[in-house]
Amino acid sequence: MMAGTRAEILADFQACTGIDDVGDAIKYLQDSNWDLLAAVNQAMPRGTQQLPSEMSPDIEMIEEIERMPHSSSSSSQTVHDSKSNSKMDVVENSKPGTSKLKNCARERILTFRIKYLSNVYKINLSELSSLSDLKQLIWEQTSVSPCQQRLYGWPKVPESPSTSLQTLDLPKENTLCMSSLTEDLDITTDSANLAEHMTQTYTLNIKDEIRKETYNLKFLGSCTILDVKSGIYSLINVPIRYQQWKGWPSSVKNDSTMLAQSGISYPEHDLSVTELPMKLEKKDVIDLVGSDSSENEGDDVEEPESFNVDDDIFIDIKSTKIQCLMPENVTDETMGTLLFAEEFENRYGLGHPEFFTGKFKDAVKESCLKPAKERKLLAVYLHHDNSVLANVFCTQLLGSETVLQVLSANFIVWGWDITYESNRQRFLSSVKETLGPVAVLAMKNIDIDTLPVLVIIMRTRSNTEIFTTVHGNVGVNELLTNLIHAVDVFQLQRRADIGVEEERQARERVKQEQDRAYQESLAADRAKEKAKEQKKVEEELEKRKKLEAENERLAEEARKEAHRQTVESSLPPEPQQGAGDGVLKVRVRLPTGKFLERRFQFDTPLQTLLNFLIVEGYPTEEYKVLCSWPRRDLTSMDSKLTLMDLKFCPQETVILEER
Repeated sequence: MMAGTRAEILADFQACTGIDDVGDAIKYLQDSNWDLLAAVNQAMPRGTQQLPSEMSPDIEMIEEIERMPHSSSSSSQTVHDSKSNSKMDVVENSKPGTSKLKNCARERILTFRIKYLSNVYKINLSELSSLSDLKQLIWEQTSVSPCQQRLYGWPKVPESPSTSLQTLDLPKENTLCMSSLTEDLDITTDSANLAEHMTQTYTLNIKDEIRKETYNLKFLGSCTILDVKSGIYSLINVPIRYQQWKGWPSSVKNDSTMLAQSGISYPEHDLSVTELPMKLEKKDVIDLVGSDSSENEGDDVEEPESFNVDDDIFIDIKSTKIQCLMPENVTDETMGTLLFAEEFENRYGLGHPEFFTGKFKDAVKESCLKPAKERKLLAVYLHHDNSVLANVFCTQLLGSETVLQVLSANFIVWGWDITYESNRQRFLSSVKETLGPVAVLAMKNIDIDTLPVLVIIMRTRSNTEIFTTVHGNVGVNELLTNLIHAVDVFQLQRRADIGVEEERQARERVKQEQDRAYQESLAADRAKEKAKEQKKVEEELEKRKKLEAENERLAEEARKEAHRQTVESSLPPEPQQGAGDGVLKVRVRLPTGKFLERRFQFDTPLQTLLNFLIVEGYPTEEYKVLCSWPRRDLTSMDSKLTLMDLKFCPQETVILEER
């Protein structure tokens, strides 16, 4: 096949898929043996494609046509290639067609909002004006001369000040940011300013054009543009490959540029992101000349320089443009597996195993170190980009529906790229840490010529070890045979492990029940013992209280007895019966109904009567002495009064009551 024919196939492929990168496009074509339809289906599995050569004249096309002076019989058209930036003039007679020329359209007025410092300047300008006209109006409002103005935020960066705004396909409303060249710092050469900008926090106002939402995200100046795109991926679920951005400064050349070096506005910068459509309309490369006119005017058409290459140059482009599944020197295994899964899908399509994202030891825990009923096999896929078997193994074997079903039902799949020696050593270190030196030796003995490989790791009894290794030089049937054999052995071992675990669990349940019964019995015994001790303490306390009360009672009785004896010793003798008129008899009616009698002299004090009652066992503090007529409480009266003073009769009766 001639190089010119391949150039045409390449042009058709890029027009259909929207892949601007020539290296990526050639890779797809070479993988498909330069079968255009197969390459398009591989690159764009989700949509339908149509070749430019198959388009009918009725299909709407995007045109870039500039009218020549009327004296000329043809118009000039500029065709841009996205990689080579080469141009050629195409001469075409004006013909009627289904597409309407842009200069026939109604002139539009564009609105520009220019953000400069803390101000926003609004400028209305015809789309037929040039970039120079816009800068002139900005000069009038901001006093920044056109040569010092730096504008960024263009959807399509103007090539020169004379560029017409109409050729930029601008929307009616546009927001641009401006800085003065005299104010801009060359951060890349000023290390002090670079360090300062790297520590600053930039607020990126990112508008999601898909969901019409705006995210206000903060990033340090040391973060790269790739970090920003990875962060927005977690929010809008659009892989980095399919993200289309607007608002980055034109000076940004690659995603490894730090925000501090990118030239974005500080402290805030506006961006927008959307998802690349399934088929991009290439506005830069437009060919309005039909096949007939191409033949007639072939002398005036210069073939794009980038297509005039031979097969050897195509091979060189492929080797320099290929991107490994993982970058070099991966230190974070989790991030490495995330990049691996994303790049694997970008390269080989959606039909692939569900890769576990996380550290190798976490994949082992998830698959092999769970209970037997939840356990799975672990399939470690080791990739090497220099292997000629990698493409077939990934697309035909790992993309097989039957293989995917077996892997999904029985395996945890963990992938790693060992193209770079640093990543290989990182993997071997993780294997040694998790599985030990024997597994590391087995991994080291894998022949690089047989890569890629699928290493099957299984939990047998109490050991986690490598069961088998499936090399890349096998077919689908052999791969399935190996996987199914591993599953059969695993199921037998798992059933045995389940039985062992169930027996152990039964023994543990019996032991737990016995322990629980013992603990309950022990708790009951302790409760009884505690109750006994409590009862004993209460009895001891009650006994002590009784003893104290008895002691108090005896002390009180002793005190009363001593007092009685004292009173008795001071009591005068009872007068003899018939001692004369000065004697009276006092009868005391006791609470029990009995009576006490004693004779007293009329001049005897009341206290003597009370002392007599004390001696008989009726102390004054417990009993009171009452006269019936007139009713009086003698104990409340003056004890020095005599019985005569109290008008006692010769035969007097008093009543004794308890208080």
